[in-house]
Amino acid sequence: MSAAPAAPAAPARAAAPAAPAGPSTPAADGPPRLRLDRRELAGAVADVGVLVPIATVLIVANGLTATAALLPAAGLYLLAAAVYRLPVPVQPLKAFGAIAIAAGLGADAIAAGALLMGAIFLALARIGLIDLAARAFPRPVIRGVQLTVGLLFLKIAWGLVQDPPSAFDDRGADPLALTALGVVVLALALALRRRLISLGLVGVGVAVLLARTGGEIDLGPSAMALPSLDLATLATAFTVLVLPQVPLTFANSCVATSDAARAYFGSAARRVSPGRLATTLGSANLLAGAVGGMPVCHGAGGMTAHRSFGARSAGAPLFMGLMLLTLAILLGAGLAAQLAAFPLPILAGMLGAAGILHIGLLADLEGRCAWGLALLVGAIGFLGNLAAAVVVGLALWWLPALLRGGARGGLDG
Repeated sequence: MSAAPAAPAAPARAAAPAAPAGPSTPAADGPPRLRLDRRELAGAVADVGVLVPIATVLIVANGLTATAALLPAAGLYLLAAAVYRLPVPVQPLKAFGAIAIAAGLGADAIAAGALLMGAIFLALARIGLIDLAARAFPRPVIRGVQLTVGLLFLKIAWGLVQDPPSAFDDRGADPLALTALGVVVLALALALRRRLISLGLVGVGVAVLLARTGGEIDLGPSAMALPSLDLATLATAFTVLVLPQVPLTFANSCVATSDAARAYFGSAARRVSPGRLATTLGSANLLAGAVGGMPVCHGAGGMTAHRSFGARSAGAPLFMGLMLLTLAILLGAGLAAQLAAFPLPILAGMLGAAGILHIGLLADLEGRCAWGLALLVGAIGFLGNLAAAVVVGLALWWLPALLRGGARGGLDG
């Protein structure tokens, strides 16, 4: 007799909640037709609240060149547009980046970590372990992971205005004023997200950036150099950067992103599988390691940001990929100073809006047990460690089923 009944496994494989009514619902089983319009452009820029702060600090404080930092993100966005034909997001590896920044690690250690991340996820996807492991994730655990991500977006947004990173021009500004402006941006983003507000906010941000930098633009790419790697650097990268990041990338970039895509786009998202996401992010990180660039991943919160602000097709990742590629190649020489001049309240407000909208994915849960498990996973992930939260959630979901199966087996014997 099977150790676990078939019913509990269903949420891991079943289609996530029905796609919302309206323009987000695909008209057919295939991916939506490519759109290159203002709505796609508005959705494309909606996730800059994660990308810009981490990229800027890695460039200014950790020694990555601007061109090398942006090339992996540009490449992964273009790859996502071609492979998934949906607004699949690209983000920096957040825990990886935070640890690298806090520890002051240089470009070589970051490159080593990117190479290891790429190799690990490509190997796990190739042998089928990513998709196999993803099947064990019931919907309440996935929703708990997404709750954690939404809360972390809000926490990062709060930190941007309350304790601005030293690399940004807003560092010396009054935190109360920054917070007030951030709340205004948040309210506008939520209230007007269907009216292309993200384009207006980013436009204002670019105008402020140009005013602060005097409108000076240095043309051409920044210098790039191959990383210098040895066993000591690889060992440091593996223990300090890679080990904490691997479970987070699996849970959020692979499992939760695949689930969010199905929630928003239904059967049109069938290509957005955990294993395929692991393959594309793994390939991009090999590029990041080779050029000394910024390690990247996919992210469920970014999916919500792109979709909520207008993206419905491959147009959004195509726009973002081309914009990042243009910035890296044509403006990389002076990009470090320019990114640091972008106003933090705009980044914080847009990031906070994405976090709130992402938490809305929990609305499809039914029953006190499902809600309780999702909230528990979210709380542990936010207050402690997401990997531990996932372990606790899976144990609470599967152990009772296994015990029930074992008890029935004993009775049958």
